[in-house]
Amino acid sequence: MFFIMSKLLLFIISPFFWLVVFVIYTGFGKRTKWMNRSKWGAIIIFIFFSNTYIFSEFCRLWEVHGVKINTVKRHDVAIVLGGMFEFDSELNRISIRRQGDRLFQAISLYKSGKVDKILISGDSGFISDYGLHEAKQVKELLVIWGIPNKDILTEEISKNTHENAVETKKILDKSYPHYERFILVTSGIHMKRALACFNNEGLQCTPFSTDLYTSINNSYYWDQFLIPNFDNFNLWNKLLKETFRFEAYKIAGYL
Repeated sequence: MFFIMSKLLLFIISPFFWLVVFVIYTGFGKRTKWMNRSKWGAIIIFIFFSNTYIFSEFCRLWEVHGVKINTVKRHDVAIVLGGMFEFDSELNRISIRRQGDRLFQAISLYKSGKVDKILISGDSGFISDYGLHEAKQVKELLVIWGIPNKDILTEEISKNTHENAVETKKILDKSYPHYERFILVTSGIHMKRALACFNNEGLQCTPFSTDLYTSINNSYYWDQFLIPNFDNFNLWNKLLKETFRFEAYKIAGYL
């Protein structure tokens, strides 16, 4: 129920949802006063949430920034959180998203000798079954790519970040109690909530952020100040999702 309700509430707080609501009321409302307010509301929402500079500055406050691989100390396991792929049912194969940088960086850590094992955590974050069983399918892919089966661990149950932490902790405690050093690999925008979840379960991890939207140095091109970018609505959805779920997880006792 928590999983489904969070999906619904995230849709309702989406800036694009309210942009559509204001535009529709502006065109079909019956009261001139409220139609005028809706028009200005739509304009303000569009200007604010389509601006790259504004999004980047807010996101910079939230993201956990990355580090260079050569500065990372040796760890036993790289824990890679799911949400990287979707499933193509026609071609019967997984297809990578932007968050697939998590896997790319985890492989780089492994090949650089920074970790001994890669653990993929997560089954599917979808409400319905779209054929995606991420941990299992990614392991199959890594074996094809030449990584030994013995060096790939999977947690194939979890559907959200809280469950990632709970189920991963169970596997490590039961089968690999001798492992002590873990590095958590996930998106920079997701790292704050993920790290808090793992800490709450007593699994201390070193953060390794991937697919970052911002950098420590805040440099911009002129068009990012002036030209609206509709893609920023989707980025705001991701940022609001993280801040909303962070608070919801605290209420639920997951952090």
